[in-house]
Amino acid sequence: MTAGREPDRRQGFGAWFLVLPALIPILVLSVGPLLYGIALAFTDAQSGRTQPTRWVGTLNFQDLLHDTLFWESFRIGLLWAVGVTVPQFLLALGLALLLDQKLRFRWLARALAIIPWAMPEVVVGIMWRLVYNPDAGILNETIRDLGLGDGGDWLTRPATALPAVVLVGVWAGMPQTTVALLAGLQNTPHELHEAAALDGAGAWRRFRTVTWPALRPVALAITALNFIWNFNSFALVYVLTNGGPGGRTRLPMLFAYEEAFRYGQFGYAAAMGCVMVAVVSVLLALYLVGRLKGEQDR
Repeated sequence: MTAGREPDRRQGFGAWFLVLPALIPILVLSVGPLLYGIALAFTDAQSGRTQPTRWVGTLNFQDLLHDTLFWESFRIGLLWAVGVTVPQFLLALGLALLLDQKLRFRWLARALAIIPWAMPEVVVGIMWRLVYNPDAGILNETIRDLGLGDGGDWLTRPATALPAVVLVGVWAGMPQTTVALLAGLQNTPHELHEAAALDGAGAWRRFRTVTWPALRPVALAITALNFIWNFNSFALVYVLTNGGPGGRTRLPMLFAYEEAFRYGQFGYAAAMGCVMVAVVSVLLALYLVGRLKGEQDR
């Protein structure tokens, strides 16, 4: 028995030795800062303090429960995440179905479809600020040319700021969703579509009975990831509106950033980060439970 266990132990050590180069950066750059941020949330850490940082327990979280500005930003974050994720998925699904067809210059259409994905969020934000420019932006110029009015300052009006930013989020994030769905479509056996067509099934019925069941795992995965990414968005909204006007586009990540780097409340900002991590973890857990339940039902 001892001789049999010795090779197993050696194989185990060998596997850990191979995984270690990839595991160390994760521990140093992800797990370490996460644990430090959680510990910081239980302190009164501030910038520019001459006194040592003190342990305050759950005081930051108690203050956070009564912070109406934070919960308002949380509500805006949920509206933003849902408002971007849902149309992002629907438009990407339509585009993926189109790009899956045998069209002329399909390679060119696929290349053009992923251009927004290749652009940094800061560049996307600057570009769309120029589009929304109230004086010389292409959007208002088009509205004036069509005789539909003068347009307006889309990013500074309370009624239009969030929808304008949501539109940019949909445009910027749609390519990655399209690529994921297109990969799922191409893994669907064409023989199933041909068999359904021979049975007299129309386009909608083929999509409902053949395409969607094969695409569902990919769709659920990319939708869950998109929701998490969108909820944690920062750079795009920061460049477009910096959370304005009047906090109408202040996402939770922007609120935490301001508390930490504008007002120097590092402990309080870390508590906000812990709440956001908890929310994302719960959403991810619900998604995984749903996936496992769906696989068991099948």
